[in-house]
Amino acid sequence: MTRIFSGVKPTGHLTLGNYLGAVRRWVEVDQHRADALFSVVDLHALTVEHDPARVRRLTRQAATLLLAAGLDPGRCTVFVQSHVDEHARLSYLLECTATDGELRRMIQYKEKAAPARAGGRGVRVSLLTYPVLMAADILAYGTDEVPVGDDQVQHVELTRDLAVRFNQRYGHTFTVPRATRPPVAARVMDLQDPTGKMGKSHENGAGIVYLLDEPDVVRRKVMRAVTDSGQEVEYDREAKPGVANLLDVLAACGGGDPEVLAGAYPSYGALKKDVAEAVVEVLRPLRERHAELVTDPGYVDAVLREGAERARGIARPVVDRAYRAVGLLPPG
Repeated sequence: MTRIFSGVKPTGHLTLGNYLGAVRRWVEVDQHRADALFSVVDLHALTVEHDPARVRRLTRQAATLLLAAGLDPGRCTVFVQSHVDEHARLSYLLECTATDGELRRMIQYKEKAAPARAGGRGVRVSLLTYPVLMAADILAYGTDEVPVGDDQVQHVELTRDLAVRFNQRYGHTFTVPRATRPPVAARVMDLQDPTGKMGKSHENGAGIVYLLDEPDVVRRKVMRAVTDSGQEVEYDREAKPGVANLLDVLAACGGGDPEVLAGAYPSYGALKKDVAEAVVEVLRPLRERHAELVTDPGYVDAVLREGAERARGIARPVVDRAYRAVGLLPPG
């Protein structure tokens, strides 16, 4: 059976972009067609300055939202990354396989390191090496497919390169995974800056719809979304990124083709109104289920504990095999 691994990083509150671009497909498709593992990858939140209490709080919130969205522990494995030691164990072996040049070419490293240096702040080594930890996340489970957004494809390509290189040097150890991308709304953009993605860790949340936003807040953010010059509603990502983003969101919420949907709207205002209501209705059941789950933290704890046990049972033989292959003496 095909095995899938994917995860969310608890660096901020989960957004509509996270849901439409990834989580909904995990719920509606991936957990039903494959042996799927979904993780809150909390170790990745430590690559930059962070508040420990906030990381813990966001980790629990993310796990609860994944369950509220519809991930079924009877069908898939939901767990927290740091609860499974094999991620960190394997990461070091892959650091010994990767090269400095490969990691410095990663686009996200360049984007995040440059402003830190410009502000006179140090850049943590973990910011450079976290794509290797991501590779360990994937390879530890014999993963076949990794559902990702466009911005993570480069990291999956690095994972493939490291798996092939390790296998060639030390004997076949890892499955070589492939990236898969959803056909619609793979990358939902910020409503105030439609040239940038809707990221959960942005300081200014005016253009970000969070999964736990109240309906009136959602409506206000959508109605204030930046549009483009002219009055015609057209689907053109280059010339009209704001309108194209709204059409992508509407298509993802209700189905349909964004180019076809564009022809149904005489004005930006009418489009925004329908997008706002579509988003409110898509998020309504998730918010209601989340409200139920937060009253039963013992259930969430049990799911995460059982998920970690199952994940550990899959990953440990793979990582032990990698340790033997690379030449490390097994414990007596």
